[in-house]
Amino acid sequence: MKKNLYLVTLAASFLFAQAELDAQCSGLRYRDYIFTDSIASNITYGSNVSSNNQTTTLKLDVHMPQGDTASARPLIVLAHGGNFLGGSKTGGDVLGLANSWAKMGYVVASIDYRVGMTNFPFPGPDSSDATEAVLRGVHDARAAVRFFRKDFATTNTYRIDTSNIFFAGVSAGGFMALHLAYLDDIAEFPSWADTINRPGLTGGIEGNSGNPGYPSNVRAVINICGALGDTAWIKPGDEPACLLHGDQDNTVPYGSAIIVLLGSYPLLYVDGSYSVNAKLDQLGIENCFETHEGQDHVPHVGNTLYFDTTLNISRNFLVHYICGDPLNCSYNNPIGMEEHAAVSDLVRVYPNPASTSVRLDLSRLASAPQQVRLFDASGRLVRTLTDNTSMQYDISTAGLPSGLYMFVINGENYYYSSPLQVTH
Repeated sequence: MKKNLYLVTLAASFLFAQAELDAQCSGLRYRDYIFTDSIASNITYGSNVSSNNQTTTLKLDVHMPQGDTASARPLIVLAHGGNFLGGSKTGGDVLGLANSWAKMGYVVASIDYRVGMTNFPFPGPDSSDATEAVLRGVHDARAAVRFFRKDFATTNTYRIDTSNIFFAGVSAGGFMALHLAYLDDIAEFPSWADTINRPGLTGGIEGNSGNPGYPSNVRAVINICGALGDTAWIKPGDEPACLLHGDQDNTVPYGSAIIVLLGSYPLLYVDGSYSVNAKLDQLGIENCFETHEGQDHVPHVGNTLYFDTTLNISRNFLVHYICGDPLNCSYNNPIGMEEHAAVSDLVRVYPNPASTSVRLDLSRLASAPQQVRLFDASGRLVRTLTDNTSMQYDISTAGLPSGLYMFVINGENYYYSSPLQVTH
């Protein structure tokens, strides 16, 4: 009887979440910037022993859409790069992605994980050290996914849609994403790696980094310039992947080759994004593969063109699974151009809060807008202002429930958003 009641409750929760997701997908949520980023920092998600046998507390930062009222939001767990020797959850390779995805309506968990190799720098790491470092990272990745499923089942602090959890990683984080998806049997793990006697490697595939008893599977992965130990681990029915990689990458092989750490330590033979894509295509597993032609490692760092391409294609990939949009692996429909810093000087909303009506004053803009839209706090489009030649709008709040809203104004060469609080 209790089991039947549980199944009924679970089914009802799923139907409610699906109905809410359908409403969220009706506007620009997950496709464009309609929020600002709110960050909760240094949240403990687990602990484990590092390569030097020291207990390490594992932390993450949660990026959330500011003012969002949705009760079930897709989650992207994001892992930084750094050769499994360093890096940070606030590093330049991941922070911009986390900020941008949160502005689209995702919850993003940027994680720190155990780094270090047993014999680095002396006498020098070998294939065993490198393979074991990857497994530590994957154990921590799985613990982070389980952390949010545990939270959903207990306090529901982060309001996650557990059917839409994705894992993304850059460089070493990309290794973690691919291994989380495709290394699902400890028997496949290379025999030269000691998962019994080396520090922090026990616990099989799931590991012992925290939150046991909860699933660590994800719906799909995003790999930015990472690689997989062996494409033979990919099996029919495995997770879809979005792969982005420079074809002149001198850090992580674009195809299949020996990876050389810091240009000095030959480690092991790995399969880069080109080879992973070939295997996924062979097995009929959905994937997007973007080659950054002529580019070296992580070209999205410090280059706005490649950052925009990375964000755009990953956005298209994600929204296919969340909202059912056709899979589009090409660059299209650019995400909102970077907002000007002094929005309040150019876009005026008053009175704010508003009870019966509000004026949107755009008279300080250089040209009339092409689009003016109003979204609610869940990212649902609630109003489209069709007079695109006007510079001032008087808008009735009738029919708008009390709460937080966001004006989104697009012009030929500008993009602005400005909040509105409605109170009745």
